[in-house]
Amino acid sequence: MINLLPRYLFNFIILVLVQVLLLNNLQFSGYLNPYLYVLFIITLPFSTPKWMLVALGFTTGIIVDIFMNTLGLHAAATVFMAFVRPFILSSFSPRDGYEMGTRPIPADYGFGWFFKYSVLMVAIHHLFLFFVEAFSFENFLSTLWKSILSSIVSVVFIFIAMLFSKRKSGTI
Repeated sequence: MINLLPRYLFNFIILVLVQVLLLNNLQFSGYLNPYLYVLFIITLPFSTPKWMLVALGFTTGIIVDIFMNTLGLHAAATVFMAFVRPFILSSFSPRDGYEMGTRPIPADYGFGWFFKYSVLMVAIHHLFLFFVEAFSFENFLSTLWKSILSSIVSVVFIFIAMLFSKRKSGTI
């Protein structure tokens, strides 16, 4: 993992900058909120220790919170996503386990595997984020609809980023 540190530092900086400078300024009627920064946690190596996943989730989320002035909502959602990531990866694990040196990206495990994994991770993040933001089940269907639509848009942005990074530099 040490040899991948510069790549992941670059990914972190780029994803957070794209999120706070570009995606946060897009207005999609209040129901579509693309969050590309979750790709950083999604693509971390399989061997990342659980404590580091949670720490990186908090760091990523709190930086986005600082720029969005959301008082820890993104930090909480990203920490939760990082916390459940090992359980999700174990449920999607191949029979013989994950191969050493591979990462959770389409190039290593295929489009279908990555699609299921990323959709589940994004949905978990968005459901947690929007229900904590609403802090009520009063508008349950509205919040659920917002989570679903934002998850779809975020997954589309994630796949665009994966295609772009594969074509340009292969960093993510």
